[in-house]
Amino acid sequence: MIVLKTTFKNIDEYIAIQTPEVQVLLEQMRQTIKKTAPKAEEVISYNMPAFKYHGILVYFAAYKNHIGFYATPTGHSEFKEKLSIYKQRKGSVQFPLNKPLPLDLITDIVSFRLKENLKKIK
Repeated sequence: MIVLKTTFKNIDEYIAIQTPEVQVLLEQMRQTIKKTAPKAEEVISYNMPAFKYHGILVYFAAYKNHIGFYATPTGHSEFKEKLSIYKQRKGSVQFPLNKPLPLDLITDIVSFRLKENLKKIK
């Protein structure tokens, strides 16, 4: 991963500065989220890629050895058992760069967050 002190305008800019291997993973993450939440808006929040639909659904970011995934505390607590095989920090999970992304699990988490956000507006 290339580390630059820069502010990103969009997810394309964020992905473009990464190594080719990381770009592939970030694009897989992006497409999985878009497929699960097609009406969600792509945004940059906290200088990270995020998807927003009636509030933030999830964030993700590239690091030296992992892709960080942030589904707010509820997304992580709801999938605690399935996420237990991954290294975690408060409010985040780390998907290692040297393993395939758990795209089905990401789909489930995004779907959960989408339903959760929709409940808030009703």
